[in-house]
Amino acid sequence: MNDPATTLEAGATVQAPKMGNGSFFTRAVNFQFQTLRALMEMGAGSADLNEVLEMIKQIEDGDVQSWYAGWSGLADRVFELAESTLDPLSSGQAYLRSHNYQRTAEFLLSPDDPMRPASWEKVRARYAKGLDRQGVKWERIAIPYPGGDLRAHYFPGAPGADQKPLIMIVGGFDSILEELYGMLGKGALDRGYSVLAYEGPGQGQVLRDGLKFTHEWEKPTGAVLDEFLRTHAKPKQIVLIGMSMGGYFAPRAAAFEKRIDGVVAWDALYDWAGLVKAYARGGKDPVISKSADYVWTAGNTCWTSGKPSMDEAVEYFAPYTLAPVVDRITQPVLIMAGEHDHGIPLQQAFDFQKGLVNAKSVTLKLFDLISGGAEHCQTGNQTSVHTTIFDWVLATFPSGGKAR
Repeated sequence: MNDPATTLEAGATVQAPKMGNGSFFTRAVNFQFQTLRALMEMGAGSADLNEVLEMIKQIEDGDVQSWYAGWSGLADRVFELAESTLDPLSSGQAYLRSHNYQRTAEFLLSPDDPMRPASWEKVRARYAKGLDRQGVKWERIAIPYPGGDLRAHYFPGAPGADQKPLIMIVGGFDSILEELYGMLGKGALDRGYSVLAYEGPGQGQVLRDGLKFTHEWEKPTGAVLDEFLRTHAKPKQIVLIGMSMGGYFAPRAAAFEKRIDGVVAWDALYDWAGLVKAYARGGKDPVISKSADYVWTAGNTCWTSGKPSMDEAVEYFAPYTLAPVVDRITQPVLIMAGEHDHGIPLQQAFDFQKGLVNAKSVTLKLFDLISGGAEHCQTGNQTSVHTTIFDWVLATFPSGGKAR
């Protein structure tokens, strides 16, 4: 019906209901996206819906300091709750929520903001307390690497996990090691897998120690595997899952590192170099260059590359494309993509799929709006992510057998 009013009888009408806009924030895309990102950890007990919904009412859309005050205030309140709670599970989950909220608070701060160091210590400490309070079995692993150690966390699965593939997880452009547990690691553990999460140059603590991104992601990945296998039994298979910019990192590593038996691009990122170039062009617009979204992205681009300007960062990131190596990927590949990804054009998923001429198998999973998974990395819909990834793992590596 085209008319917004439905006629009941002569002279009497009822207006169609006004529909919402579906957004918490409308000025800054990143405010909306990062709120969904924090809430995505609800399934791991690392976020609570109404804690967040009540708090974000106090945030001024587009104001980074207001964002930090709101999220860090919530993080501190939940930390106090964790400290005073007797039940180990409830207390541990509160520590993890506090960790997640504090990570979200500092996320939009500039790299040199004086609040960052103290905030970062809270993020890491509360994460560790959350795992330990709940009795989660985990192991910190320091990875020798040129310029400084990398970090990894190993979570041994339940009995029988040695008959399943090891789930290896890496983040992306703005990830930290600690968030990988809530995003995907706990989901893998709940399904009986062992998990090895790691961060490479340009991420988390490693970035803060001074190591910047490398396009040769097979090097940090190989170093992590070398150290892990030095002290742990070799898994039956290894599935490497790359989140966000990890959609470039994981396939790049798999092209060279044949200890990896399967690879998941969550989401597809075929050509990071092209995205940086396009974003730098957009920043020439004086209005765009002052927006909270652009200021954050440009700042993180320069921080992770070690370059003082976007123009220099464009040159630094020029090699970050899968085009020269995609034909070297021989493992089974799962490609995930949101049809309304605000950061990566959908065409990149198709370009990646087309280039995988030597992969053992290629599965492309697209998410539309009605599924709730159309955003970048299906943010806000963890259930679809877990269903897609773990169904693909089961189909590709049935009963720990050879890859199909």
